[in-house]
Amino acid sequence: MAMTLTELNRLISRSIAEVPELRDVWVVAELSNVSGGKGTHWYMDLLEKDASGNNLARMKGMIWAQHSRAVNLKLYQATGVYFRDGIKVMVRGQVSFHPSFGMGFSIIDVEPSFTVGDMERIRREILEALRREGIIDRNKTLPIPTAPQRVAVISSEGAAGYGDFVHQLGDTPEGFVFYTKLFPARMQGKETAASVIAALDRIEATRDFWDVAVIIRGGGASSDLNGFDNLELARRVALSPIPIVVGIGHERDRTVLDEIAAVRCKTPTAVAAWLVDNLREALGRATEMTQMIVRLVQDRLTGDRRRLDNAASMVPVLAMKRLQSARADLSRITMRLPEAAARATSEARMKLDRIRLSAEAAAEKRIALGRGQLESLERLVAVLDPAATLKRGYSITRVNGHAVRNAADIPQGTEIETTLAEGKVKSTVL
Repeated sequence: MAMTLTELNRLISRSIAEVPELRDVWVVAELSNVSGGKGTHWYMDLLEKDASGNNLARMKGMIWAQHSRAVNLKLYQATGVYFRDGIKVMVRGQVSFHPSFGMGFSIIDVEPSFTVGDMERIRREILEALRREGIIDRNKTLPIPTAPQRVAVISSEGAAGYGDFVHQLGDTPEGFVFYTKLFPARMQGKETAASVIAALDRIEATRDFWDVAVIIRGGGASSDLNGFDNLELARRVALSPIPIVVGIGHERDRTVLDEIAAVRCKTPTAVAAWLVDNLREALGRATEMTQMIVRLVQDRLTGDRRRLDNAASMVPVLAMKRLQSARADLSRITMRLPEAAARATSEARMKLDRIRLSAEAAAEKRIALGRGQLESLERLVAVLDPAATLKRGYSITRVNGHAVRNAADIPQGTEIETTLAEGKVKSTVL
């Protein structure tokens, strides 16, 4: 005979209740869909996931009101977090099966050290991933300006920690001036990592304006800082071209960013104090160097004055010695002058005689050469003289005073004149 569904569920419930191992058991699970409040029942899903995040198992979980406050308080005192989505817990309880609501796990106790260890495991895994990528110390190696004053700030706009930070920077006895700009971001919850990364993007777009970038968040529950234990955010901070200074939570709090940032301060006000101290140290060094320069200049002036006084006292003595030396040199030169002048005159005369003799010889030679050339020209002129040609029996025929070379050029009836060695003859061409 078939059973009703109610009868089947009651049978399952009795069967589970008869198994002693299910009445008091420790279970490890991740929490999801957590809901509840003070003095009320708490409900949630208990999950087991594989390495890829896929669900391997799921069961409803609950903490009845009589246990909820004690269990939550025990977890919070150790971890700073109440039961909430996303955390892993080790809980003690019993399996039950309700005919109407199905199977569930009723929680009566929790082991906080497991949750603490899981949070620490996540941090270690992130740091190990950065170490494998070779970037874990990248931001720490960036040079930080001696006195950073241009500060890009990532924080929540209305947060008390941001207000304390700004107040401390603006209230220094020396009247230091810092140039800050807030790049607002969500500093709590699931959106923390993405929001801070977006703020870093905006800062790096104007990177030349900033000496450092600071990430600050005031105190609170440790669980509120879990958003900073994120691999993508950690990688982004490690690779930032701007030195990152972090001041997150209380002194006891420590996130992944504390391990990889260029500078780690315990709180937002500690970041402000670090900036002020840097500027104060720079001012002290500048003041000390200024005083040292003044002392060196004064010492140099004192020494120069002393040397100048010594030099001034030596001027008359040195001038007298120089004058005496010059007089002695002049006397020696004066004594040597007649002899040197006579020797120079004698040498000049000898040189002049050589020049005169050489000039005379050259002139005579030139004159003789010129006479020979002139005689040759005279003989050549005599040979080329037309009179000499006429004496050898030749004649010159002219028409109107112009010599005629071609008979064809003389028309019939033209009067011509013929010049002979002795006399001239006029003729008419027939």
